[in-house]
Amino acid sequence: MSDAYKPQDAMGLWWLGGIGGQPCIPRPIGQLFLADGNRKVGLEYDPAWVQSGFALSEDLPLARGVFLPKEKDLAAGAVDDARPDRWGERVIRNLYKPARLSVLEYLYFAGDDRFGALGVSLNPTRYQPSGDGAIASLANLPEMQRAIAAILAGEKLDEAWVRLVKPGPSFGGARPKSVIEMEGAQWVVKFSEGEDFNTELVEHATMRLAADCGMDVAQTRALPLPRGHAVAVKRFDRSGNQRSHVISANTVLRAAGLSLGYPELAQCLRRIARAEAIRGHQKELFRRMVFNILMDNTDDHEKNHAFVRAGDGFYDLSPAYDVVPSVKGLGQQQLRVGKGQAESSIENALSEVQAFGMKKDAAVDVVKSVATVVAGWKENFRALGVRERDLDMMAQYIDGPLLKAQRAEFSK
Repeated sequence: MSDAYKPQDAMGLWWLGGIGGQPCIPRPIGQLFLADGNRKVGLEYDPAWVQSGFALSEDLPLARGVFLPKEKDLAAGAVDDARPDRWGERVIRNLYKPARLSVLEYLYFAGDDRFGALGVSLNPTRYQPSGDGAIASLANLPEMQRAIAAILAGEKLDEAWVRLVKPGPSFGGARPKSVIEMEGAQWVVKFSEGEDFNTELVEHATMRLAADCGMDVAQTRALPLPRGHAVAVKRFDRSGNQRSHVISANTVLRAAGLSLGYPELAQCLRRIARAEAIRGHQKELFRRMVFNILMDNTDDHEKNHAFVRAGDGFYDLSPAYDVVPSVKGLGQQQLRVGKGQAESSIENALSEVQAFGMKKDAAVDVVKSVATVVAGWKENFRALGVRERDLDMMAQYIDGPLLKAQRAEFSK
């Protein structure tokens, strides 16, 4: 499948975002190129983009010159968010087997279904992505599961199955996934790797509980399979045919030169969000941090938070996604929470509330509202069909001494 591909040291970066609800004609942003022993991908804007485009992220200002990432095995700024995740990399290795697998190849073979509105093309004058543009449907779900099982087993895929397991969106980690069209919209569908714990149904239940806590969450569906479930997550970077530019918290924090933390991310909102929306987004971020702590979601890393560029050039906090109990009881979040660093405690969460534009009393009220809803997590999960043995496994931590005591202190 990769016979026609010959390693390239430069490729075109394209803008695919729509305007006014209409898909736009692909427009060149600039050139991507390999650097530093093929371990980095840099960007040089096209002169026309410098004249009438926008900065893809704060560390890629709209100016002439070459932009390079500081670290190896990355692409410059927001371009790095266009890379496939670990599952996508696995699919690329299995399907395409290119002669070289630099960051540039991963960017190219991620294809046209990646998150956001950036595209990568070998052709410098025409947008020509890797792979075809066909999207599977809900009816293809059983075949998709079999195709993913084949990849997990290291087996060669039939041509008919290839489109079912594209590298797909770039956010979301290592779990098997692909893209389907359902009810006129694109959804990311995640599958089990064969473990006994029904992570997919639990993720759906956790997202519903988060919505009950007042959080803005991506829409999810639990899709029954012969064994277990898949979970479908509606894409928030698509609205009909229109694509939105999306950047991860990782990109936002690195561009600002800040460490990876919730308070730091809340402060970044002052730089990228419209003035009247800052406080609301900061409060939402605080609510998500508290929910993650109380629900033992310690996989809340910087790629699991994102920002969507609006038509006016400002960014909005994306709906929450990839929110699921880690079932580990680690007691440490992935991001810094407060003065106690990443410690998973409400005391730590309340230690720097000013960074979220909140006073202590208002922050405590948020904690109380979240804790009250989380107190009924087991009944909510059971009502959605989560098995008792999965509930028992999660209860070891969510209802364990550390988290239950904190919840009880604030729940009504």
